[in-house]
Amino acid sequence: MTKDKFLQELKTFLKRLPEKERTDILQDYEEHFAFGLEEGKSEEDVAASLGSPEQIAKELLADYHLEKVTASATVGNVFRAFWAVIGLGFFNLVIVLGPAIGIAAIIFSGWAAGAFLVVSPLIVMVDAILYPSSFLLFNLFISLACCGIGYFVLIGMLIVTKLAIRGLIGYLNFNVSLVKGGLKHEK
Repeated sequence: MTKDKFLQELKTFLKRLPEKERTDILQDYEEHFAFGLEEGKSEEDVAASLGSPEQIAKELLADYHLEKVTASATVGNVFRAFWAVIGLGFFNLVIVLGPAIGIAAIIFSGWAAGAFLVVSPLIVMVDAILYPSSFLLFNLFISLACCGIGYFVLIGMLIVTKLAIRGLIGYLNFNVSLVKGGLKHEK
C-alpha cells in the first residue's frame, strides 16, 4: 500500500474525530513514512509495518473517547467510549457487551425499585380515593415506611451507579491497553 492510499484510508476511518485531531494524527503518520523512507524502506514496507489503517483508526478512536469520558463522564461520552472499545474486535463484543448489559439491567432495576418504593404512598392515596371502603390506615403507614426505604435505595443506587461508571471506564482503559499490545510491566 502506498503512502497516499494509507493516509487516505486512515483519514476516512478517522472522520468521526474533530478536524484538528485528525490533522495531527495524519501528520504523525506522514512523519512515519518520511522516517521510513530516510532509512531506505519502501512506502509499502512502512505501511506494512504500521498495520491496518482501519485497526489504527479503531484504536485511536477508542483512545480519544476514553480521554473524553475520563475528563467528563457524561452518559453520551460513556456510551461513545463503550462502543469504540467494542469496535476493537469480536472478543470485546462477547466479553464486554454481555456483562455490561447484565450490570446495566441490575442498576436499572435498582433505580426502578427505589422509585416505586418512594411513590408507594401516592399509590395508597390513589387507591383510597378510588376505593374508600377498602382503605386501611395500616396500608398508609406501611407505604410511608416503604417510602423511607426507597430513599435509602435511591441513595445507594446513586453510589452504585457512580462506582459502576468508574469501574467501566477503568475496564475500558485496561481493555484498550490489552488490544494495543498487552500490558507492559516495568520493574
